[in-house]
Amino acid sequence: MRSRRQRGFTLLELIIVIAIIGLLMGGAVMAIGAVTGTKAKASATELAGTIRLLYDSAALTGRTCRLVFELPSPKDDDTPVKYHAECAKAGLTARKDREDELRELKDKERDREKEKKRKEEDARFKSLASDGAPTMQELLAREKQRVEDDAKYDTYSNEEIAERSLPDAVRLTVWTRHQREPVKQGTAYMYFFPQGFTERAQVGIRQGNNVWTLTVQPLTGKVAVVPEELEVPRA
Repeated sequence: MRSRRQRGFTLLELIIVIAIIGLLMGGAVMAIGAVTGTKAKASATELAGTIRLLYDSAALTGRTCRLVFELPSPKDDDTPVKYHAECAKAGLTARKDREDELRELKDKERDREKEKKRKEEDARFKSLASDGAPTMQELLAREKQRVEDDAKYDTYSNEEIAERSLPDAVRLTVWTRHQREPVKQGTAYMYFFPQGFTERAQVGIRQGNNVWTLTVQPLTGKVAVVPEELEVPRA
């Protein structure tokens, strides 16, 4: 009996050892997947909170705000996804639909151009006093600069919505109502308007095989976190 044991493992014993090793490796893979899913879920939860805070901020301050997403190429594993918030100096809109807003802004710009030309025509037949008063061109330049300054966005200074960098290998896709397809790389925006309006939006968060989708309701700013990949609405 002792000499038989000294010959080494039997075929049955080797099969059992290989099976045990396979089970251990499978458990390790599942554990790694669980950790990966945890990072993706944490990123989704944090982003959902940021969206809600910015929605409330735009409604309370009466200013148009937006989330700016910096999305690296899907092949670029070394550059993290970043996003930050910024708000306009003045309330640019309280409209639900950005297309209506842009159309209205174009109409206003056209009216301003007509008014500018009219004033320039009047200036040809009038002369301003030479006691240091600003010329018509200077007044127009000041008004143009004021409008441009009001339309500029400043980085949001609230520490609760500071710039964020997602963990390595976590990738985002951003879709809003005016897009046909989600943005996967480059710069993407999500706007929040005064009086409690935002864009219908979906943000996909992926790490490995783990995918979470954030859906944003335009009238309430409510964010739902769904543990799966959702198709963007086509209607």
